[in-house]
Amino acid sequence: MNFVAMDFETASGKRYSACSLALTIVRNSQVVDEFYTLIKPDTDFFWRNVQIHGIHEADVANAPAFPEVWQHVAPFFQRDRLVIAHNAPFDNGVLRSTLEHYSLPTARYLTLDTVKTSRKFFPEFPNHKLNTVCDELNIDLHHHHNALDDSLACANILLYEANHFGTQPLKPFVTINA
Repeated sequence: MNFVAMDFETASGKRYSACSLALTIVRNSQVVDEFYTLIKPDTDFFWRNVQIHGIHEADVANAPAFPEVWQHVAPFFQRDRLVIAHNAPFDNGVLRSTLEHYSLPTARYLTLDTVKTSRKFFPEFPNHKLNTVCDELNIDLHHHHNALDDSLACANILLYEANHFGTQPLKPFVTINA
């Protein structure tokens, strides 16, 4: 399997307020690379978001703005590339809103939501939050709401599912993000 697992953290309830981004790159069913950056959002921080992820406004004071980050990561978001996330509507929405906010072209790529796959394959779990799924599958999740740890955990969930159920049952979950 080849895919990229993505995770954003946001500074506020505004979808374009990305303050960190992580990508975990998987080739031939192996994690081969990781990317993490803080992002200086074009919005204020909300205390509740800071409480969740621990990123403060001072932490991103010298971080790049999203357009600079996008120059480095845009190649991963191509029409024939699979980009996954745990609760993909959130992360895909952050990306879409942030691109719109900065008047950057829309990204078109294949996407899959590991919340949906975990609901399908593990209906007996008490819930399908990232930390719960990781606990149930014995997948390490060191710092929940750290974008890099979350993206790696998400990648490992999909790899677990592919190893135990095969890739064919995963194909119906792949959609086009446009």
